Amino acid sequence: MLTVRTAPDLRQAIAPWRQAGERIGFVPTMGALHAGHLSLVRLARGHASRVVASVFVNPAQFGPNEDFNRYPRQPEADAAMLETAGCDLLFLPEVATIYPLGHATFVEPAGAAEGLEGACRPGHFRGVATVVCALFNLVRADVAVFGEKDAQQLAVIRQMVRDLHLPIEIVPGPTVREADGLAMSSRNAYLSPEERRAATVLHRALRAAETAISQGERRGDAVRERLREVLNTEPLARVEYAEVVDAETFQPVETLRGRLVLPLAVRIGGTRLIDNIRLTAEER
Repeated sequence: MLTVRTAPDLRQAIAPWRQAGERIGFVPTMGALHAGHLSLVRLARGHASRVVASVFVNPAQFGPNEDFNRYPRQPEADAAMLETAGCDLLFLPEVATIYPLGHATFVEPAGAAEGLEGACRPGHFRGVATVVCALFNLVRADVAVFGEKDAQQLAVIRQMVRDLHLPIEIVPGPTVREADGLAMSSRNAYLSPEERRAATVLHRALRAAETAISQGERRGDAVRERLREVLNTEPLARVEYAEVVDAETFQPVETLRGRLVLPLAVRIGGTRLIDNIRLTAEER
C-alpha cells in the first residue's frame, strides 16, 4: 500500500489507474480505525478494482467545545490496518492541503442537514459537506462508501451529490457492532469500564422500539416514548435526542410508513455516542 500526503502526489499515484480504465473506490475516514471502518474498505473493494482511503481529522466539523484536540490519532496503526484490509492507497493530508491558505469557500447543506445533529452541533454538517466535497474533487473516485452508523451524515452526502451533480456513486455500509450490540465507534475508547457497560442501553432502546413497530405500533410519538423509556433506565445516560425520521429527508414523522431511521444521540458520562437502526414500516 502506498501512502501519499499531498495533492500532486495523490494525482500522480492515481493517474495510471485512470489511464487503465480501472474503477476507483474511496473510503474517507477520520482515523482511529476499527472493524467497522475496515468493513467499508472491503465493501469498496467489491465495487472497485482500486481502493483509496483517507485519514483526516477535519477541524471544520468540530464545534468550539468538542473533542478535536483529544480525538484519537494513530496514523501508523491505521495504515497497517488499511493495508491488511486490502487498501491500495492511503491519503494522509495535512490541514493546509485540504484548506489552503486563504480558504474561504464552504458547502452549506440544508434539507437533511437540519435538525438532530445539525441542531445539536451547529456548523457540523457545513464542515462535513465541505471536506467531503474537497476529497471527492481530489480523489475523483467512481464510488465512495460511508457507514450507516452516521445515518444523517449519509443522507447529507447523498443530498449533496444529487444537488451538485457530483459524478460519484454513494454506497452505504452496514453498522458493525460489538457482541453486546454497541455500535463500533472511535469514541468508544473514551468510555470507562462502567460507562462501556452502560452504553449498551442505546442498542437495547433501538431493539425495543423495533419490536414495538413490528408488533404494529405506527404512532411516531409512541415510538419516541419507547426509546426514551428504555434509555432512561440507565442512570449514566443523558439523552440528546431519540427520534423517528424519514430515511431520505431526515424530517420527523408522525405516522410510520415507508423507509425510516430511528436515530439516537446519548451522552454516557462525558462521551457522546450516536446510533440508529433503519427499517421499513408497512401500512396497516
